Amino acid sequence: MTADIDEFETAAGAFLHADPVRNTVLLTVVATLRTSGATTYSDSPPLFGWYGDSTAQAVFLRTPPMPPIVSDAPVAALQELVGVLDGVSGVRGPAEGLKVFAEAWHAATGRLAEVVSNRRLFRLAELTPPEPAPPGSARLVTEADRELLVEWFTAFGEDVGEAAGGDVARSVDRRLANGELLLWEVDGVPASLAGTTAPIAGVTRVAPVFTPRTLRGRGYAGVVTTAISRRGLDAGLEVVLFTDMTNPTSNALYQRLGYRPIGHWTTLELGTRPAL
Repeated sequence: MTADIDEFETAAGAFLHADPVRNTVLLTVVATLRTSGATTYSDSPPLFGWYGDSTAQAVFLRTPPMPPIVSDAPVAALQELVGVLDGVSGVRGPAEGLKVFAEAWHAATGRLAEVVSNRRLFRLAELTPPEPAPPGSARLVTEADRELLVEWFTAFGEDVGEAAGGDVARSVDRRLANGELLLWEVDGVPASLAGTTAPIAGVTRVAPVFTPRTLRGRGYAGVVTTAISRRGLDAGLEVVLFTDMTNPTSNALYQRLGYRPIGHWTTLELGTRPAL
């Protein structure tokens, strides 16, 4: 383990870049910490970790207040991680590995780990725009949109259960500066938002996609997602996104647009009381 991003990238960079699709979140967080500083997400410094000797076989990353993120990992690494993550309230990562971790956690502590979210990772195969398309057009956001973006990012966090995931205004400022966000406008009025992460190893991830509740059901999310996805394809990138598996509307929408499921991720809440 280390708090030194240089040491971490030297040890684990090749592992992360070997599968930039499955490691998309880890790569994005590391890149953001690299460019924006160790206090990008909070005033608490990040903690990096990897498993293996000369070659990393698994990694984890913790940026408080968010739960640690774990990569795909051997069984032995997941079992050892129980001791390393003692004291944290949760953990995120590929579902197959976290099942192993949960069993090891229960065996070591007598406490249960509860699944509190399930997400599916999709990769764009062939983009299929919605037909018929709703009225309006897409445009890049500007500084004049900042107040609206802070409001919509906050609402998006509440929708996906991540309202405490860091400083929203700071995140908006970073995304604005990087030109990562599109608005869908109807008669000059913003109706929906989509963004992508900065490209890393040929991969970009669509996030967030948000439409205010009063404007949902009109097709705006589909067309703004199509527009942001096309930008990635035109740049020669592989485009991916995550969905909440409990939301049938978004899962069906993205598959109609040409996204195909390739993996299952979960978030575990680590219990504080012994199981009965």
